[in-house]
Order: sequence, then C-alpha cells, then structure tokens
Amino acid sequence: MSEQRHVSVEGVRLRFAAAHMATLGDELEPLHGHNYEVRARVDGDLTSDQWVIDFSALKRIVRATCERLDHVFLLQRRSTLLAIAEDEGGWSIRFRDRRYRFPASDVVALPIENTTAELIAQWMWGEVASSLLAEGHRQIRRLGIEVEEMPGQAGGYARAVDEGA
Repeated sequence: MSEQRHVSVEGVRLRFAAAHMATLGDELEPLHGHNYEVRARVDGDLTSDQWVIDFSALKRIVRATCERLDHVFLLQRRSTLLAIAEDEGGWSIRFRDRRYRFPASDVVALPIENTTAELIAQWMWGEVASSLLAEGHRQIRRLGIEVEEMPGQAGGYARAVDEGA
C-alpha cells in the first residue's frame, strides 16, 4: 500500500458571515444568514523540505477565499427557480410574489444553482485549487473543502487537483 500524507486547516479566521436564501424543492427559504466555518484538507507528496504544504500558505489561500464571501449576500446566479436581473445599481431577484433588491456592492454572484453548503464548498474548492496551482504547489494531489453552516451541520466537496483546476 502506498503512503499518503495530508495537511488540514480550520478555525481561526477561516470563516465568513453571509446571507443567503437557498431553494429546497420548488420553495425558497426566507432570507437569513450563517456564520460559516471552513475546513480544508490537502493530500499530496512531500516537497524536498519534507512538507505537503506549509500550514500558513494553505491558511492564507483559504482565508482569501473566505474574505471574498464575508458580510455579503450569496446569490445563486445559475438558479433555475429565481428570476435574476443585474443592472448598474445592483441585483433584482424575484420568486413568485416575493421581490428583492440588493446593491451590487452587497452581493457575490456565485456561478452555482443553489447556495447550499455543498455547492459553496465546491465553488471554494475551485478557487483554492486554482490558487494552489498558481502558486506552484504541484505536489498537491487532492483537495477537500468543508463548509459548516452551524455546529454539526456541514457540506463538503473533494476531488483530485490537476492542471485543469
């Protein structure tokens, strides 16, 4: 059996507070927010210095992604249930008889169908994987991201990291 090494980070400053309203079936949750916590794990080969990756480098990359989502409304831009329109001032969202208007500066429009923890984790996976590769961390073989909405309730995404990330 081959050996496997990994590094994981969580806790301090790997969090963000954000509002969202996910869809469930053909219903829309009320607008609400969470204090999300993020965990990341990388599996990989040891570098010549005998590291999979420096903890501080991984924390910095994950923290930067968290900061992009902090204190904003997370919009599921690819929703098939919401009528979404963007104009110069912001975003308008309609669901049946409900109407919302958000200033552009308060919204992060994610290219996902729903703002579930699982899909937020998958989006974050892409951002973190791209940053790892851009910084030359070619020894990383697999990346996992877990997004916790509240204690004991999390969704995650993991897969191999390759040049196509």
